[in-house]
Amino acid sequence: MSVTTFAVAGATGRLGRHVVEVLTERGHRVVPMSRATGVDVITGQGLAEALAGAEVIVDVASWHASDQDAATEFFRTSAGNLQEAGREAGVARIVMASIIGVEKATAGFLAAKKVHEERLLSGPVPVRILRAAQFHEFVGQLLDWQQGDVAYIPALPSQLVACRTVAEELADLATAPTSPGTPIPEIAGPRREILAEAAQLLGARRGVKVVGVDGSAMPDAELAAAGAFLPGPHAKLAGPTFREWLDTQP
Repeated sequence: MSVTTFAVAGATGRLGRHVVEVLTERGHRVVPMSRATGVDVITGQGLAEALAGAEVIVDVASWHASDQDAATEFFRTSAGNLQEAGREAGVARIVMASIIGVEKATAGFLAAKKVHEERLLSGPVPVRILRAAQFHEFVGQLLDWQQGDVAYIPALPSQLVACRTVAEELADLATAPTSPGTPIPEIAGPRREILAEAAQLLGARRGVKVVGVDGSAMPDAELAAAGAFLPGPHAKLAGPTFREWLDTQP
């Protein structure tokens, strides 16, 4: 097996740490890029140094909140910086993690991710995209955003997938000899779940009562309810289920 040097943007994040782990386990050289390692994809600080000798950039850097304008600005700026610095460093390709259904989004975080895809694709360095379902870890984030003993979680369909599973698929895509072209590959969990029901399983462990609501306050709620953000027929489905994953968590 040939060793490739990967620079991972967002290396200390929820998905990024799994990507670093998987690529390292497979014997590749990994350069973690995050503010913690002195690399800032927004200001560009440390970017050129981190990309020196890198062959592939894996872009899993993310914005920490759901505000559309702030997230859009983050992704537009980070994508532009990665493309420009990647071109100057002679990087062969950029591989990014996106979200299933992003092309249909009209508002919120998903609309910002659509801009992320478009901005990366408009640059000189070739781009491969993997679209993933919502992570198992996202359910805990939904609970964290609410205060008190009761959490109101939308009863919307999702095909939740583990971050580790996404990282493995992203590593496969990053190391594949040829680009998959279209349709853009998708990775999702093994079965459809309802967000509120998954949250109830986690809430029971945390001592939080979870009440399912219609989710109409969320961006593109009608699209979500109609299954617009569920995997397409060409998606790869991989475990564990949310319950199986939860049973492995400390």
